[in-house]
Parts: sequence; C-alpha cells; structure tokens
Amino acid sequence: MLQGVDIVIILAYLLATVIIGLVLRKKAQQSKDDYLLGGKSLPWYMLGLSNASGMFDISGTMWLVTLTFVYGLKSIWIPWLWPVFNQVFLMIYLSAWLRRSNVTTGAEWIFFRFGEGKGGKWSHTVVVLFAIVSCLGFLAYGFIGLGKFVEIFIPWEAVSAYIPFDIAPKFVPHFYGTVFTLFAVFYSVLGGMSGIVWTDLLQFTIMTISSIAIAVIAWVAMGEHTLTVPEGWMDPFFGWNLDIDWTGIISEVNEKITSDGFSLFTIFFMLCVFKGILSSVAGPAPNYDMQKILSTKSPKDAAKMSGFVSLALMPTRYLMIGGFGILGILFYDQLDLQRGGVIDFEQILPSAISQFVPVGLMGLLLAGLLAAFMSTFAGTLNAAQAYLVNDIYLRYKKDAKPKQVNRMNYASGIVVVIVSIVLGFYVKDVNSITQWIVSALWGGYIVSNILKWHWWRFNGEGYFWGMLSGLVPAILFPLVFPETLELYLFPLLLIITALGCIIGTYTGAPTEESKLIDFYKKTRPWGFWKPIESKVLAKDPNFKKNTLFKKDMFNVFVGVIAQTLLVIIPLYLILREYYSLLICLGLLAICGILLKKLWWDKLDQQL
Repeated sequence: MLQGVDIVIILAYLLATVIIGLVLRKKAQQSKDDYLLGGKSLPWYMLGLSNASGMFDISGTMWLVTLTFVYGLKSIWIPWLWPVFNQVFLMIYLSAWLRRSNVTTGAEWIFFRFGEGKGGKWSHTVVVLFAIVSCLGFLAYGFIGLGKFVEIFIPWEAVSAYIPFDIAPKFVPHFYGTVFTLFAVFYSVLGGMSGIVWTDLLQFTIMTISSIAIAVIAWVAMGEHTLTVPEGWMDPFFGWNLDIDWTGIISEVNEKITSDGFSLFTIFFMLCVFKGILSSVAGPAPNYDMQKILSTKSPKDAAKMSGFVSLALMPTRYLMIGGFGILGILFYDQLDLQRGGVIDFEQILPSAISQFVPVGLMGLLLAGLLAAFMSTFAGTLNAAQAYLVNDIYLRYKKDAKPKQVNRMNYASGIVVVIVSIVLGFYVKDVNSITQWIVSALWGGYIVSNILKWHWWRFNGEGYFWGMLSGLVPAILFPLVFPETLELYLFPLLLIITALGCIIGTYTGAPTEESKLIDFYKKTRPWGFWKPIESKVLAKDPNFKKNTLFKKDMFNVFVGVIAQTLLVIIPLYLILREYYSLLICLGLLAICGILLKKLWWDKLDQQL
C-alpha cells in the first residue's frame, strides 16, 4: 500500500503536468504548426529526450522486465520484434530523408511523394486510416498496462467504498486506466507538442533517478544473495533451441516459455532480424516518433535527435529493467503474481516495486512510471490528432480559422481517447497487443513503405493497394489464426502485401514526372531511380546523386552493435559480471569512434 509521502509525490507530479498544460496553452494556440510540431523550434536534444521518454512506457517496461526474468541475457534479442534498432536506421539516414520534405504528418508526405492525383488521394486516405488504427492500438496497449500496474498499489477494496457503483474484478485495471488517462489528455490536448516535450523532460528526469536507485538496490542484493537461474540464462548467445529449463527452480516459468512460442529461438531470431531490417528500411510508422522527427529544425537536427534517443533511453531503461528482473528472481517467493488463480508474470514489475522499493522512492518511481504511461499516451494522442485535423479536417476546410482549428484539435483528442478506452476493454494482456502491433499491424506496413523510398515506378495506386492488403489481414489474422504467434505469419503477410503493391502499381499510371523530380531532388534517396536521375541531371548537371548506400549500411551495422551493447552493459553491471562488462565497454568505445568519424563528422556533407 502507498504511504502518505508517496501519495504526495505522485500528486505533485500530476499537478505539475496540469500546470505545464496551462502554461503552454497560449503558445500551442498560435498556429497549427505550433500545436502539432512545437513550431519546429525545439532543440534536437529536447526532442530526443522527449522521444526516449515516450518509449520508456509502462506497458513496455512491464513486458521487458518479464522477458529479462524468464529469458535472462537472451532477452536482449526479443525486442528486435519491435524492432528497437529502427532508431539506428533513422539516425544514419532516414530521419534526414523524411525531414527534408518539410511536411506536418506522414499522410501529408504522401502528396509530396505521389502528388494529388487519384493514386495520391487514395494513398493519403489509407495512410490516415493506418495511422489512426495504429494510434488506437498503442493507446489501448498503454491503457491496459497502466491499469494492471496501478491495481497492485491501489487495491480495489480500498477504493470501492468511495465509488457509488460496483465493477467486476476483471475490469478494475480498465477503471484505473481511464482515471489516469484523463491527466494525459489534459496537458497533451491543451499544450500540444510543446506541452508534451516539457512534460516528457520532467518524466525522464524522474525515471533516470528511479532507474539508478533500483539498479543500486539490485546490485547490493546481488552481493548479499546467490542468483539461482537455469543454465544458459547468463549467456546472451543461443543455439537452435532456447534450452532454458526452470524445472526445480521456478517450474511454472516453463509454462510461460511454452505460451510465448519462443522455444525455437533461432527461427524466431531470424524472423526478427528479417522483419526488423525490412521494417527499419521502410521508415517510421505514422506515430509519435514520426511527429518528433518532423518537429526538428532541420534534417541535420532530425538525424541527431534520432541518434540521441538510443543513447538516452537504453542504459537508463535497462538499469531499471535489469534491476527489477534480478530482484524478482532473488526474492520470487515474496512476489504476489496470482491473478484469478493464475500466475501472471506481467505482474513482476509492480509486485517487485511494492516489495523492494522504500517509502519516498516508491512515490518517485510510481510518479515516473505513471508519467511514462502519460508520455507515450500523450505523444500517440498528438499524432492521432495531427492526422485527424491536418489530413482530414483541414483538407476539406482549408479556410478554417485558428479558433476553429483549436476546437477541432480538442474535439478530435477527446474522441480518440474515448475510442481507445473502449478498445482497451477488449485487450487480453500487454504481450498479446504488443505482438499484434509489431508483427501484424506493422508487418502490413512494410512493403509499401520500402518501395516508396527506393523505386521510382512505384505509384499511389500501388501504395494504396499494398497498404490495404496489409491492413486488412492484420485485423483478420488474430481471428483466423488465434493460436499462432503473429511473427510466424509475417512471411504470408509479406507475400500478400507485395502482390498488392505490384498489381496496384502496374494497373495505374506512373506518378507525374515533375512530382518525381521534385521528390528525388529534395530527398536524394538511393535506390532504383535511374530514369528520374537522368532527367534531374539533364536540367541540373551539378546535381550529385546519393552514393552513400554502402557507408550508410556499414554505419547502421556499427550502430546496431552499439545499441545492443547499451542494452547489455547495465545488465552486466547489476549482475557484477565485471569481465564481460569491460569487454562490452571496450567494444562500445570502438563503435563510438567509428560513428564519430564516419557519421557525426560527415553530417554536413551527407545532409
């Protein structure tokens, strides 16, 4: 149960979010760009910390703590499902490509690429639809994670006496999710992007302090107790099978491994890498990550911002994840994971907090984790508003006055929140919706969004049918294949969407040549652009094509290694594996030197 000082800290944080929303309301009302993109005036490092804060979400943290507990150091590969290394691709080249367009949303970018003909309009419509479905999925994901988390600390028995209605036990998390969602709605709807960024900075500061404290508690506990784990738990490398057997240690964990479907780990990992590379090359999905990129001052700042995200997020987050995962194993018999007579391993994080975190720090940590939820929620909500207002409302009401736009911003935010709360009632658990978002929904996004960057002949019709042929199966697959891990359906989804792209492209006319020339000159992508390149060179012999493919891919390779080291270094530190820690720090230093010379120092000439 929370103590008085913890409650005061949490209330102080919630009050601070309200104040930030009120203070920045006036700036947000100045223009559409001020509301949706912070006026494109925010420093790259602030946007980077804000983006990192948005990714330090409560549902994802619960999921990752569970993975660390169950799979040990092998868990560092499972988030490649997402894929986490898409930030490296963004850092090296894709953020700059995207920012050069100078648009407000991903849907508006579609007109920049395909023009405003039939294909462009169709593509614009399907991107708006995808963006809204994606945002609603993320909002429901955060909503259910928050509710399950809060339920540990505020038992329903202590609240029900003050509530004039009764709630079935299975809906208690949804009630808590609804209550705390309202605070996120307040500052994000009033303050827009600037309100979100400043609140995120407050949240990230709290989470950094909390992460260090939890890591210290776990590090001390490792010195006083013996960590009993299965063979292979301490090894990040793996063979064909997972080969982690908890029998005789915590036998019920074996059931969790079976239900997750990760036993054939090499097949799982190969699919993660295959899908992850394709997802990363496709570029950012139309969510808060894309909006932060479009909010930067310049393409160079966009690249720096995306690089800073991994540097800020990974070590900080994994100090907390590793700390709680290791504390959960050391003191497993003290955890309360029973929910309705069934063990729920997603309760490891909240249960560990209630057991091991001292008064005062608990309030700070809970404020930070609540803030983490609200940060992700607010950023996603802002993205949904951007698509509804900029790409639907203003497209058909171009003469709307600022007050009308502001009212529409508020109204669209409220509608999105209501729909996401309703969807949250149908979500089984954090893992299930995570699998759906990253494997099914984003899986259907990949082919169309790779081709849009790299193939001149790809047109709006091809994009529309490719996206639609991905979106429909993404929604239907969970119903048709309820017992199959979504990742294993990815190859089938890839074939369907590729067919949709190719058939759609060749049944439609090529994109208008002037539009392709404008896109190619501004974006300067590498890929299959020879016919357009020739037209550009004919008009401008001084134009220099992008020849950085090999260098970009080498930098991506180095960046992925560096990012993975940033994940495993905090784990080795807490586990007191100092020899492995020193090796990883040495490798990280080498990666840092390479990226400094081959990427950072070359930003001006590349961008």
